[in-house]
Amino acid sequence: MGDRKTLARNRRAFHEYSVDEKIEVGIILQGTEVKSMRSGKFAFADAYGRIKNGGLWLIGLHITEYTHGNLFNHEPLRERKLLCHAAELDRMRRRVEEKGFTLVPLEFYLKQGLIKLELGICRGKKLYDKRESLKAKDQKREIDREMRHRDL
Repeated sequence: MGDRKTLARNRRAFHEYSVDEKIEVGIILQGTEVKSMRSGKFAFADAYGRIKNGGLWLIGLHITEYTHGNLFNHEPLRERKLLCHAAELDRMRRRVEEKGFTLVPLEFYLKQGLIKLELGICRGKKLYDKRESLKAKDQKREIDREMRHRDL
């Protein structure tokens, strides 16, 4: 994936949700929004996707106003339309209608000069699932540490 430059990853989403499926979607942005995102001035920890009016929308993405923008600067918290194929939209709609599934933004990245979003179809984790994930992560860290010391 050499043509892909990550702008931000939602690490909290991987802790709070179990990701069932990942989908790459485009996002419709204004000019000043693109400039702000390229400089890393955005937050999406509380953002989520919603299917409404026959389209896919991203709600809760905060893009800071561009510092060199004029009166045509963008609104920081507006809903932004996401672009995907109709078949993917139908599949997402069926999955989200199932109990417990939601659309969560996982990663924003640049691909061939365009800003793309990796959207996950996720199910919320229970507290014991989170504890299991942390335990597995700690065990992996210990194993890696032991392997490094053996090589020396």
